[in-house]
Amino acid sequence: MLLLLSPAKSLDYETPLPPALAHTLPVFSQQPLELIDVLRRQSPQQLAGLMSISDKLAALNVARYEAFEPEFTEANSRQALLAFNGDVYEGLDAHSLQAKELDWAQKHLLILSGLYGVLRPLDRMQPYRLEMGTRLQTAHGSNLYQFWGSQIAEHLNQRLQELPQSQRLIVNLASQEYFKSVDLKCLQAPVLDCVFEDFKNGAYKIISFHAKRARGLMARFAIQQRARSAADLQAFDLEGYALAAASSTPQRLVFRRKLSD
Repeated sequence: MLLLLSPAKSLDYETPLPPALAHTLPVFSQQPLELIDVLRRQSPQQLAGLMSISDKLAALNVARYEAFEPEFTEANSRQALLAFNGDVYEGLDAHSLQAKELDWAQKHLLILSGLYGVLRPLDRMQPYRLEMGTRLQTAHGSNLYQFWGSQIAEHLNQRLQELPQSQRLIVNLASQEYFKSVDLKCLQAPVLDCVFEDFKNGAYKIISFHAKRARGLMARFAIQQRARSAADLQAFDLEGYALAAASSTPQRLVFRRKLSD
C-alpha cells in the first residue's frame, strides 16, 4: 500500500537529526524550480494576499524563495518527514522511529506538496510555504491543481507497480485540499479513506485537531505494523480509537473514540 499525507505549515529545521540518517532527493526536480521562479516575482504584499498570511510570514517566505537552490545539501535542507512539524507529524513522531521503520516508510509513505508534488520521507526538502489550494498563476493554468495535472497520479501508478498486486492500494490520510491533486481518472488503484471521529455534545464528529493527529497516528501504526492491506489497518487502536465497523465500508474506514471528561 501507499499512504498519502498532507504536509504541515510549521517546519522544524532546528531539532538535531539522527546520526548518519540516509537521504534521497525529490522525485520531481524541475517543477519546484519552475514554481520558485514564479514565486520570486511576487512582492511581499502580493504574497500576503495570495496566501492570506501576515506581512511577517510573507517576508519570511520571500526570503525562503530567494534562498532556494537547485542543489539540495545538508546545510540548506533536511529530510521531509523530520522537517514538517504540525499536528499530523506530532502524531507520527518520526524522530522516535527506528531505522528499519524509516526504511519501510520510504517505500510506502508519500507526502503531497504544492511545491514538490510528492515527497518521500527521506527526500531532502528546502523550507517553503505553498499550499496546494493556492491560486498561483503559471504557464499551466491558474492554480496548482492545473500545474500538477496528472503528474502526481502518474507517479503513484509507477510506485504501485513496485508492489505486489495484492498490496496495490492508496490509503488517503491527506486533507481534501491535498488529495484533490491526485487525478483519480488516471489513478490505477483503489482508494481507502480513513476517517477519525470523536464523541462531543452527544454525537460522533470529526474534530480537526484530533483528526489531524490521528492521521499521523495511523501512519505510524501502519509503519510499525508493516501494514499490507485494509484489514491490517482495521486493528488501529492508538490513543483510544477503535474501528466503527457498522459505519465503515470497504472504501472508508471510520475510527471512533469516546474520551472521558
